[in-house]
Amino acid sequence: MFEKVLVANRGEIALRVVRACQELGVPAVAVYSDADESALHVRHADESVNIGPPAAGKSYLNAGGIIEAAKEAGADAVHPGYGFLAENAAFAKAVTDAGLKFIGPSAEAIEKLGDKSAARRLAREADVPVVPGSENVSSADEAVDTAEEIGYPVMIKAAAGGGGRGIRVAENEEELRESVQAAKREAQSAFGDGTLYLEKFLAGPRHVEVQVMADERGNAIHLYERECSMQRRRQKVLEESPSPGISREVREKMCEAAVRLAREADYANAGTVEFLVEGDDFYFIEMNTRIQVEHPVTEMLTGVDLVKEQILAASGEPLSLKQEDVPFVGHSIEFRINAEDPENDFMPSPGEVTFLDVPGGPGVRVDSAMYQGYKIPPFYDSMVGKLIVWALTRDEAISRARRALREYRLEGIKTTISLHLRLLEDKAFRSGDYHTGYLEELLDE
Repeated sequence: MFEKVLVANRGEIALRVVRACQELGVPAVAVYSDADESALHVRHADESVNIGPPAAGKSYLNAGGIIEAAKEAGADAVHPGYGFLAENAAFAKAVTDAGLKFIGPSAEAIEKLGDKSAARRLAREADVPVVPGSENVSSADEAVDTAEEIGYPVMIKAAAGGGGRGIRVAENEEELRESVQAAKREAQSAFGDGTLYLEKFLAGPRHVEVQVMADERGNAIHLYERECSMQRRRQKVLEESPSPGISREVREKMCEAAVRLAREADYANAGTVEFLVEGDDFYFIEMNTRIQVEHPVTEMLTGVDLVKEQILAASGEPLSLKQEDVPFVGHSIEFRINAEDPENDFMPSPGEVTFLDVPGGPGVRVDSAMYQGYKIPPFYDSMVGKLIVWALTRDEAISRARRALREYRLEGIKTTISLHLRLLEDKAFRSGDYHTGYLEELLDE
């Protein structure tokens, strides 16, 4: 086991990792920018190191500064959390080159799966279905030729993309030519890589992802799926499991496909294989090579601590359970609590939390780094917490979520709690019959 782990992140995920380390008896080192000096992950860590000014580029994205902080603190491993440098192959390699252990997949696996076109090729080699599409396209003319082969509408996607950036939909050749240029500029700006590829646009699919975990001894398992179709601007709003829209047969095939892909990629540590689902057909779209925001949904259903499994696997330990031993009981839903005003086009709402009353009771979990008096800085992502509920049935989970959301009192800032309460009463959500475009349509109405 490691002597000391540096957590290269902030907010609730940093606090989550700190707690997992401490339960394993491993001291945790927090890093923080000037804006996060009073943050909860700093308060709870065993040690902390300042890594620079508020701007992420000069602190949480400063790979060299983070590695120096790890050395200064005497850490022998680095956990990247999610976001920031978590899926940066160069950072993973730099950590390893510095003689430290990166708690995640190898730099080679991140690079292999981080390029969406390369990941599609890998999926085909693993006999995992992919959305009809192309390899990388280098020009608008090449994109037009490809679109004529697969048929309109098509999606233009950034090969190095993530978080919905660098994505456009084109209904015809004119829109495609315009979209290629716009997507290329956005991808270059966001990821430093303007490479694009095309996919057939599926109307009204579900977005379902499978959690996988693998150790460094060749063992790989899945921990079932999460439904992620309730999205706004391609950003997930809530997640649930099991998916209310797929059959047991589709679940089994999709989960098996996810494990095949992990093995084909020689993958180790936590990862999420994402699919689009239409009816009984599912198609691989990408693999996230990190722990996900919504990992508590899986933890509530299976009882498996995914972050501890990450740390144990990175230290060379085998997985703590085999596939046939993974429990899958009840229903769980996660609600992302963002500091945004849903009544004002989701305008960010940083500021001081003047009052906080967190819900509790059976089957209720809150992952957050907020406290009363905490000043939410304006420099980072607007998500300030996650409410996760579990119950034996979906209907009971919805009732429990309604009760917990009503208990969740958070004053001084605007939040998305009111949106979640409205969604719980929505007919399509309650029936489970919704798709990736549903929330956008609802908000437009």
